[in-house]
Amino acid sequence: MIYRYPQIVIISAVVLLSTACKKNEISTQDIIFPGKNWEQSSPESENVDSEKLELAVNWLEQNVPFDGVKRLIIVRNGRVILQGPEVDQLQRVWSVTKAFTSTAHGLLDDDGKCSLDTRAKDYAVALNDYYPDVTLRHLANMTSGYDGVGGTYNCDPEGHCDDNSLVDPLPPLFEPGTKFLYWDEAAQQYGFVLTKIAGEPLDSLLNRRILKPIGIQKIVWELDYTGKALNWVGGLEISASDMARFGLLFLNRGLWDGNQLISAKWVDAATTVQVPLSIPDAFPITNTKGSGTYGFHWWSNGSRSDGTKRWPDAPFGTYARSGYNNNDLFVLPAWNMVIVRLGLDQGKRVNGFTITDTIYNDFLKRIGLAILDPVVEGI
Repeated sequence: MIYRYPQIVIISAVVLLSTACKKNEISTQDIIFPGKNWEQSSPESENVDSEKLELAVNWLEQNVPFDGVKRLIIVRNGRVILQGPEVDQLQRVWSVTKAFTSTAHGLLDDDGKCSLDTRAKDYAVALNDYYPDVTLRHLANMTSGYDGVGGTYNCDPEGHCDDNSLVDPLPPLFEPGTKFLYWDEAAQQYGFVLTKIAGEPLDSLLNRRILKPIGIQKIVWELDYTGKALNWVGGLEISASDMARFGLLFLNRGLWDGNQLISAKWVDAATTVQVPLSIPDAFPITNTKGSGTYGFHWWSNGSRSDGTKRWPDAPFGTYARSGYNNNDLFVLPAWNMVIVRLGLDQGKRVNGFTITDTIYNDFLKRIGLAILDPVVEGI
């Protein structure tokens, strides 16, 4: 269901952002930045056909069960053109958290405190024996081969799984930089190393440098399964409305209302492919393949080994961050748009439901039909 207000259509949380085309691109100079509240605008005022937008959102609602589009928000040119009734509801977003963790890395890189080639063992002595050559780049793009005690999901054929906790290291699954493996305990180790480099808790760093400057006030960072460290894999609680602010910052390449909060160089690197096709996926059967598509804890719309794209009908430069329970943030620079959809429905009821890339692609295709000033790609 779409909720209508005078000149405004509102829905629930999904964030879509994407990278702009080389020519005929929509200028980010047209973006405005929200103060305490988002500015509301009619779709037509932002060159979007409201009827076609409604058709797209209705289609998504009909194709996702349970939580639907209650926490969907669509932002164009920095203005909300559609949102649901629960976009301000705080909730856990699981692996969307990883984009915040890599953002902390970007800040430390900008400050000259580390580089992508910094060795993790220099800040985590537990890595000395098994992981002397693992760098921050390996941890940022999931090619470290890191393994640790315990496990919860993403099992290999022998039933070996990983865990989103800071646990003691085991021998590596493969040599660093040789394969891609979406492995939560490696991401948790990444957050631990970054904390040591920062010399302060990462939540404090992010709150001071990113979250408060863009107007995010209400967040919670949960502990990992050990109960001893913040969960940098999937422990962030945030609203769809505030997630859209984070997406808008990336859409504008780290610039917020005249202030460069994080370098455009880092944003560009993090959101483009950092795992080339020459680095294969470690597990042939998995729903988290990153070869040709993974950045620094962002998913890029690059070409996979079979030549297909994650969202073939999305515009050039689209990137996203996703998390368990159908929590997704999309950035579409070519459309000057951010879309966030949050939910708690993947593990709900008997079987739950996963919003697939195919569903999101069909939704984005319908959004594209509503854009009245599309960018001509590949010119």
